[in-house]
Amino acid sequence: MKKRTEKLMSILMISAITVSMMAGCGSSTSGTSATTSSDSAASTETSVAPAAAASTAASTTETASTDDGSTPRNETLYFAGQQWGSVNDYNPMSANSNNAMVINQTDYARVLVYETLYMYNPLDGSVKGLLATGDPTWNADTTEMTVKLNPDAKWSDGTQVTADDVAYTFASHVKYQSSTGTDYSNYIDSVEAKDPTTVVFKAKLDDKGKAVNPLKVKDYLPKVYVMQKAYLQTVEKRNGNDADKIKQDRMEDLVASGPYKPFVENDQKIVLQRDDNYWGQAASMWGKLPAPKYIAHVIYKDNAAGQVALQQGEVDVCQEFLTDVQDMWLKDNLPISTWLDDAPYGLCTTMPTAFFNTTKAGLDNVTVRKAIAMAVDYDQIIASAMSGQSPTFDQFPRSIMGPLDSEQAMVDKDALKDLQWKNADVDGAKKLLDDAGIKDTNGDGIRDIDGKNLSYKAECPNGWSDWNAALEIVAAAGKSIGIDITTYFPEANTYYDDMTTGKFDICMWSSPGASVSNPWSRAMFFMSSKYADLDVNWSGNFGHYKNKDAEKLLEAIPGETDQAKLKTDYTELSKIMLTDVPCFALMYRPGVFYTVNESVWTNYPQADDGRNIPPMDCTDGYGVAALYDLQLVTK
Repeated sequence: MKKRTEKLMSILMISAITVSMMAGCGSSTSGTSATTSSDSAASTETSVAPAAAASTAASTTETASTDDGSTPRNETLYFAGQQWGSVNDYNPMSANSNNAMVINQTDYARVLVYETLYMYNPLDGSVKGLLATGDPTWNADTTEMTVKLNPDAKWSDGTQVTADDVAYTFASHVKYQSSTGTDYSNYIDSVEAKDPTTVVFKAKLDDKGKAVNPLKVKDYLPKVYVMQKAYLQTVEKRNGNDADKIKQDRMEDLVASGPYKPFVENDQKIVLQRDDNYWGQAASMWGKLPAPKYIAHVIYKDNAAGQVALQQGEVDVCQEFLTDVQDMWLKDNLPISTWLDDAPYGLCTTMPTAFFNTTKAGLDNVTVRKAIAMAVDYDQIIASAMSGQSPTFDQFPRSIMGPLDSEQAMVDKDALKDLQWKNADVDGAKKLLDDAGIKDTNGDGIRDIDGKNLSYKAECPNGWSDWNAALEIVAAAGKSIGIDITTYFPEANTYYDDMTTGKFDICMWSSPGASVSNPWSRAMFFMSSKYADLDVNWSGNFGHYKNKDAEKLLEAIPGETDQAKLKTDYTELSKIMLTDVPCFALMYRPGVFYTVNESVWTNYPQADDGRNIPPMDCTDGYGVAALYDLQLVTK
């Protein structure tokens, strides 16, 4: 913890000044639209951030909280980079919820208000019990999974969390066709209450009586928020059991089980207040309450406003992508920390990837695809587009794996050595093309096949500056080997249409992050032929790549339990990807950016502190454990 130790005196000296200043952190920012950054697009289920209203930093005092949301600074943890607009609802079944501070159903759901059965920890790939206790267990033929509930778990109204609540939640998502329910109904046939504290998940079976995908059954345990059956029935009754109305219900009278409850929400901020009756202070769970009494998020107009607030100590935890983040402590001597002391500073779990449209002339040729990938200067992408916030491909050679210890252990890197390409290997790429007879036959400076120039557009949404910069480097690589690649940065909605309907030459999107179902989900995202012929495709394999051997491996892995066999299968999948190059990763990237200002609160998780708490902004999955370790900076 080199950086934190070196800054300790700086933090202590600044703390008195900062706390005093924050007694009224009322500097205001204004604007009418949010700057949508590609860091908010790290999932295949990302939607465009809504426009943010005028933003004013929350006023704080050292007095008791008031109805306007003013809270004592020494009791409040401030965030930036999660909430970009005013709250639509508190409804986990909503089709249009933008309440990121409360509802964030990704691979590691946000568990401040609603809770999941388990919490996912990307550091070791484990799930840790939340509403559940102990590990989920499969029966002998892997068709039924049993989960035991923590008998201490209570709703905010003081009643017990029961297996009936869990079963009713999962059934309701399917009954009312929420996006979540529509998804897991492909893998989960039913969820049944065996007794008040025992839940049985029955897998959907194929025509041979085997589970369609056991891995995906388990995948939903840390994703789906459990809701109270009695409350859901109230919502159903007031909406006449109408599915559309139920999914549009604000549910602001919610009954939840988490450590926080809504306090204030408006077009300027959202504030959550700790529930001091929270069941998690039982010895069977955390054994205490989280340190901050309030969780607050000012609705900043853009990344720049959030960054200024972080630098000034008005924000404690920031999820934004901050260029040259190291300057904050190296040059400005601010009490700011990241997960790692040195580059890449964060926990990288995703791989922004360029997809080739394999139905386009020239790009249907593996030699052309591989030559483009070989010529790219990845070190330049990492240095400029990512400001060094990505490990290199020398550190973590290309495969379907992310740079996590839990994933790297599942691939034989030695077996892939001969398939790896060097950084910016322009000469090697030219030779590859020349040897294949792919040359410039008409002297216009562009190579051609059958008289047709190899000319392509590489696209991603306009304004995603880091991705835009990455594709400019890809375009330059193409030109360096005689392939005409130009960049195209349309508005986001136009890009989404191009990507999902196959109207592109080369497109860029980010792979799924760490989850229970990864690296299998990522391999599906890269290569699954199940996505190749979809009319509208948000799932992956946007370039319509097909490979029978890859498909056999993808079908076999979810039911495989032997770790040695899994390693062999994932290595073979990586070989196929590196050989056929249907897509190629441009960088590694944090699934969640994580920068903290320690002028008010300290003892945030860091990589080498021995606690195994992931840097998930103190809110997501097992990252919420950080809230219980935070300490106020003392003078």
